[in-house]
Amino acid sequence: MNIARSSVVGALILLALGQFAAVSATHASPVRGWLSWRGPNQNGTSNERNLPDRIDLNQTLWTADLPGQSTPIIAGGKLYILGYVAEGPELQEVIACFDAQTGNQLWRHGFSDFLSDTIYHRYATSSPAVDPDTGNVYMQGTQGILAAFTPEGNPLWNVSMMEVYGRLTFPNGRTASPLIETDLVITRGITANWGAHGPGGDRFYAFDKKTGELVWASAPGDRPTDNSFSLPVLAWLDGRRVFYASTGDGSIVCVNARTGDPLWRIPLFKAGINSSVLVHNNDKIIAIYGTPYEPGQMVAMKIPHATPTHAGAGPVVVPRSEVELWSNELRTSTSSPILVGDTVYLTSEVGNLAAIDANNGKILWKLKLGIEQRNACPVYADDKLYVPILNEPGQKEEGGEEAAGGRGAFYIVKPGVSGGEILSHVVLEGRCFGVPTVYNGKIYVQTSRKLYCFGKQGNNSGLSQEMPQEKRPAAGPAAQLQIIPCEVLLRPGQTKSFRVRALDANGLLVEENQDPKAIQWAHYVPPTARVRAALKGEFNEAGVFVAAPDPIPSAGAFEATVGNLRGTFRGRILPGLPIKQDFESFQLSETTTNNIEPPTPFAYPPLPWIGARFKFDVREKEGNKCLVKTIDNRFFQRATVFMGDPDLRNYTIEADVMSEGNKRKMSDVGVINQRYKIVLKGNEKKLEINSNDELFRFGAPFNWSPNVWYHLKARVDVAPDGSGVVRAKAWPRSEAEPAAWTMETPHKNAHQNGCPGLFAFSPQDMRVFIDNISVTAN
Repeated sequence: MNIARSSVVGALILLALGQFAAVSATHASPVRGWLSWRGPNQNGTSNERNLPDRIDLNQTLWTADLPGQSTPIIAGGKLYILGYVAEGPELQEVIACFDAQTGNQLWRHGFSDFLSDTIYHRYATSSPAVDPDTGNVYMQGTQGILAAFTPEGNPLWNVSMMEVYGRLTFPNGRTASPLIETDLVITRGITANWGAHGPGGDRFYAFDKKTGELVWASAPGDRPTDNSFSLPVLAWLDGRRVFYASTGDGSIVCVNARTGDPLWRIPLFKAGINSSVLVHNNDKIIAIYGTPYEPGQMVAMKIPHATPTHAGAGPVVVPRSEVELWSNELRTSTSSPILVGDTVYLTSEVGNLAAIDANNGKILWKLKLGIEQRNACPVYADDKLYVPILNEPGQKEEGGEEAAGGRGAFYIVKPGVSGGEILSHVVLEGRCFGVPTVYNGKIYVQTSRKLYCFGKQGNNSGLSQEMPQEKRPAAGPAAQLQIIPCEVLLRPGQTKSFRVRALDANGLLVEENQDPKAIQWAHYVPPTARVRAALKGEFNEAGVFVAAPDPIPSAGAFEATVGNLRGTFRGRILPGLPIKQDFESFQLSETTTNNIEPPTPFAYPPLPWIGARFKFDVREKEGNKCLVKTIDNRFFQRATVFMGDPDLRNYTIEADVMSEGNKRKMSDVGVINQRYKIVLKGNEKKLEINSNDELFRFGAPFNWSPNVWYHLKARVDVAPDGSGVVRAKAWPRSEAEPAAWTMETPHKNAHQNGCPGLFAFSPQDMRVFIDNISVTAN
């Protein structure tokens, strides 16, 4: 299986009358619109004129009952947006397409959440992005599904970022929006993958926008303290196409957008930074940071012209003191500033709309609009600021939960030299998390209750002229190879062809396709690898990789050579069902060096498993080898491990499990079947089935004891109508298997497929043990 082309996509609902023609991968003319949530200038502004000065709730152009926390994206007369349908266990996140003029819904895809701790209605989610060349639409769901569709809603490809790259979820739900860079779609997330990318990190991923193949992966930051959904800003720096972004380790980073090579980072804050940065006059970056509990700042820094000594050296760490130009006391945790000429506008954490001189940081004025601003940013167009506010003070729907049932405010403000004049103020149904969009004479804004469109019917004569396409510098001589895909997941005996590009030293394209027969391939082990392993397979005479036929998992890398040009890819080969692992073949050749236990022999967990590194060791227990949850680093106290293909379905998973502890203190341990966790909860003394810790969570009493081996067993049965039943049982390993299932939990929108895996949570330093894992077809 190609890891970027999962076969499962949410069911398509075609709601428009008539037939949709299939759209090819390219269009004859570029697509116009508001194609990304930061707008055509990447800074929250538009050059459009003749936009509304006032809005009236009694004079909406149209509304739609699609609650959410996203930004509407406009392209080719259509509006694309993320939102929610249904509630509780059956809640689904959807990408929906509407006629931008009439509000008629044209199509919709739904995706259920899975294996997440997301609490909905707390922060903004991601927004779609549209490719200006093809009109194709890209999204990343809160659960990590990255997907591509034609404008008509036909699925192109999707990838489960969680199951393939180890993407983590967080209760705040903040999720990055995709970014289009010519032939690439770039996204990000906190991931714990395998090999060098096994430790948790805030990483960026670039996919081929047509095929979904991974082109590069980048880890420019230090260890993150939080996730970040800051949208990167594309620019040119010293002949390189780069992006600037805030990261989960509290830094501002610069990354080569064509290769993923990190160039530099500037540490700013001890917590993650979520606000997107601004680029002013191509010589300075303006960033803002803070949390509700930590003081922050707005700061401007001159753009460093620093590059690593070589590609593997990591980014140059630039001290803030060397580049800071100015700072002020404004702060926000997630709302991003916008830039209008030499003036920055911002809605601060405490609900102040502020104007700042971009040249010196002087705060020009403040206008109090609310008491709290969680995510939404202002938008500037036609000499006006369009400003959503999370909550209108004193407004709350009777009987509604504050998160979803409050009322947000929407202001239109005319900014001046010394202050802002409020032209219009309305109270909307639902809270305002997302950023509004202004395009073609209309204002679009989504709340936690509905989607609004204000303005006039028809086209706007003040629509700005299309910006000329950016002229790119000519490439220099070839200096490196880029292998596409740069990471693969295959099954035994499967074949895979690669595209090999020649790039110059700055990452610009020199030659698109190298002759596969002219490429020399060799196994490659990175010099920093802790586990020296080889990907089992070879390239044939046609230059096609052929995975070894034996059903033994493997992982490793290959290096391509053409003359003096080099490039690498890495991959995993995982057999299908059945999967068996008892760890007896592992050699305990390593020794622990932590300060919480005496030196103890261990082996690293299976290299091809996602998310296992540093969270589990293979050790001896009671004369047998088994998988043991590490407890020396609290950052890794929760562990989710995937050990198969995301397309697997209709299987049973079993394992022996045990927790250290006593009657009052135990850990949690479980297995994962088709995107459901089946967990023995230590302190709660129960067996639990869950797929979202808030919405899909069901338990049954199970009085299990510490330091005793138990056996867990689970299967998922899916009916033809898409509904399913999750079945689970647990019993002491020393006893016979009970005939009845301990739990049988129905799910109307059942997960149709998913990786088998393991789960452990050790918040009180109690180890868990897992052994004799078996995954078999039903």
